[in-house]
Amino acid sequence: QVQFVESGGGLVQPGGSLRLSCVASLSIFKLLAMGWYRQAPGKQRELVAGMTPTGSTNYADSVKGRFTISRDNAKNTMYLQMNGLKPEDTAVYYCGAGPSSTLVSLWGQGTQVTVSS
Repeated sequence: QVQFVESGGGLVQPGGSLRLSCVASLSIFKLLAMGWYRQAPGKQRELVAGMTPTGSTNYADSVKGRFTISRDNAKNTMYLQMNGLKPEDTAVYYCGAGPSSTLVSLWGQGTQVTVSS
């Protein structure tokens, strides 16, 4: 069973930046679609950024131009660089994997991101 460990969350002021990391216990990036998801209080979990096994990426409209998903296959690590953070980005962020970005079968434990002055 693959396990993920996320890190990098925290409290940041509006306009600030954070980089989230997701370390996988096995080499799966070239086998499964990966993605960053977030869930704010009272809302459904949503896809923030996804990456296919071949490296194609897609982003939610709300984060385009501000967030960047990337991965380091040698380190089994996926990243989410978040710039220009807004209060509405506040949520628990999860990394996930599955046959596609909408069919997630593996989840990390989540990391809290809070954007507030």
